[in-house]
Amino acid sequence: MVQGLSHITFIVRDLERAAAFFKSVFQAREVYASGEQGFSLAPERFLLVGDLWIALMEGDPLQERSYNHIAFRIKEEEFELYKARVEALGLEVRPSRPRAAGEGRSLYFYDYDNHLFELHTGTLEERLKAYASLDAAKQRPRTIEIAADLRLRACD
Repeated sequence: MVQGLSHITFIVRDLERAAAFFKSVFQAREVYASGEQGFSLAPERFLLVGDLWIALMEGDPLQERSYNHIAFRIKEEEFELYKARVEALGLEVRPSRPRAAGEGRSLYFYDYDNHLFELHTGTLEERLKAYASLDAAKQRPRTIEIAADLRLRACD
């Protein structure tokens, strides 16, 4: 039986820059740097974000951006603090999707290697409760697809 999440590995072009990103935005603590030791496929660093093990491995980063992402939960009262950290690094912020009342706020942003991150103030329970309380016919915005990456959303 799966016991939980072990670690998340990100392939990055520049280990120093990626480690600085995690330290600046998430207050990550570095616990290992391989240097020239060859224990893995490439030079790597291990960081802890809270008690989550993040592995950074040197290599060719993602060529394209997608909506695949990692979401970290933050407190609502810390949202603006995290937003300021992201903006201070000059990272690209992606517009948030429309939200149901009560499901929390999100800040989406890309790192230097095209990984998408989300900082989210809600929980799964809050989101499910928000969705259950919606009258789908009245609350779900109507969209018109213009192109694969462009949609119009009807607003009141």
